[in-house]
Amino acid sequence: MAQNIFIDTEHSFRTYEVLKSYANKIEKDDIAEEVPIAFVYNGISHAVMLASPSDLEDFALGFSISEGIVENKSDVYGIEIIHQANGIELQIDVASACFQSLKDKRRNLLGRTGCGLCGAENLDQALRLPEKKIDYPLTIEESAMIKALEAIHTSQTLQKRTGATHACAWANQEGEIQIVREDVGRHNALDKLIGALKSKDITDKGFVITTSRASYEMVQKTLMLDASMLIAISAPTGLAIRSALKYGLCLVGFARTPQYVIYTYAERVKKN
Repeated sequence: MAQNIFIDTEHSFRTYEVLKSYANKIEKDDIAEEVPIAFVYNGISHAVMLASPSDLEDFALGFSISEGIVENKSDVYGIEIIHQANGIELQIDVASACFQSLKDKRRNLLGRTGCGLCGAENLDQALRLPEKKIDYPLTIEESAMIKALEAIHTSQTLQKRTGATHACAWANQEGEIQIVREDVGRHNALDKLIGALKSKDITDKGFVITTSRASYEMVQKTLMLDASMLIAISAPTGLAIRSALKYGLCLVGFARTPQYVIYTYAERVKKN
């Protein structure tokens, strides 16, 4: 069996030899990679995430937007992917106004210690929620949601090989999957999806599907995308439900065809 320990900075999976007890023999198995990825803005390191080393330009743009570092792709002047021995650096060149705002936030973080949400003075600021409700309340047919849920499973190529990744997908109003992004982390997969949608200038009305639970962060990132519906395969949290209700997001959980649970704005899913 393979004994080497290494970091693969160029592939999302690697094949190992493993002992499978049910087969009682050594077989090859595809294992998902998890790589440290550093986000460096205008030469200053901001954050390091553990993620799948794929769709990295989408990741850089989506993370920058969902974290409020930039407002749109025009604020990002360039993205350079630098592979190193122990991980990957995403060198992101952003507009000077965005960079100044980021530096101000970093100074606020450095001036505080011993708190759970450093740099935040109130709840709304800590949770980074939008200033207004969703602009357009999308309504879809139940059949469109079921169609998209069935399609996302066939679109998860990395999950099929490794069994260790999440996926986030964008479906149009008819339930047709337009983009899928995968990652070992559910938040990363959604950031990659956001980046892909923004980079491709996809403006069709649609909804987000995640193969994970609907935590607050997933709701927050969906709101930053200005999407009005999030469908999760697993359960939501209480904070996710309250945030969705406050800001006009239709939140669906336990979506495993043909069953699902609608937690907010049930009128937006029409029974066929």
